[in-house]
Amino acid sequence: MRDIKIVIAGPRGRMGREAVRLVQQTDNFHLVAVVDHKNDGGSLSDFDGFSGLDIPVYSNIEECFQKVEADVLIVLTTPEFGMLHTKTALSYGVRPVVGTTGFTKENVNELEAICKEKGLGCIIAPNFAIGAVLMMKFAQLAGKYFNDVEIIELHHDEKLDAPSGTAVKTAEMIAEVREAKQQGHLNEKETIAGARGADFDGMRIHSVRLPGLIAHQQVMFGATGQTLTIRHDSYNRASFMSGVKLAVDTVMKIDTLIYGLENIIE
Repeated sequence: MRDIKIVIAGPRGRMGREAVRLVQQTDNFHLVAVVDHKNDGGSLSDFDGFSGLDIPVYSNIEECFQKVEADVLIVLTTPEFGMLHTKTALSYGVRPVVGTTGFTKENVNELEAICKEKGLGCIIAPNFAIGAVLMMKFAQLAGKYFNDVEIIELHHDEKLDAPSGTAVKTAEMIAEVREAKQQGHLNEKETIAGARGADFDGMRIHSVRLPGLIAHQQVMFGATGQTLTIRHDSYNRASFMSGVKLAVDTVMKIDTLIYGLENIIE
């Protein structure tokens, strides 16, 4: 089992802290640097909760890759920086594992072309929780038989994008197998704009943001005389780390872009 040298972008966030812990606890993972756009120089041990971790901190990702040899960049930043960090990593021959959401189809297509040109792997995962990935796969299966579906995603109130990447990915997967249909009554009217949620290929996506939540989603299907609800709940961010580990291990073996962990889970 080869050693994998890892840089983490966004180490002070809740997901970033879990990722640092994962790397420290995995025998063949080695944290060689972190990228934090608000801090430059010094050591990760200078931050609360990272005592004893003498890992260099860079605010500029290009400087990081110029000074540190790395195999994988784990991107757990905001949508504002996600694309920049991913493209920069690829330009330096570093394979990105991306948990940042907010990527458009155009972004993904651009990154896919770069990966193909350079022969590098990249994994973008709207959700790293294995249970959430299975929820999406089960929803896609159900979408073959139920044309009416609504997605309700619930997250903490500090999440910046709505709907979530998981909800969008779920809708995309269902749309691949579902016969397109505009749901609801033909003469339906919103008396308050947005009451019916976002429209994705006739499906509806609803976003809930409240303190106390982490990451939750339910997909509700309806047909004559029956409903089917598929739900997943993440109660802490440690639930995402098994998927992060799987993605890091896998990205070292591929030479293309993979969007969604469902494509590497058998």
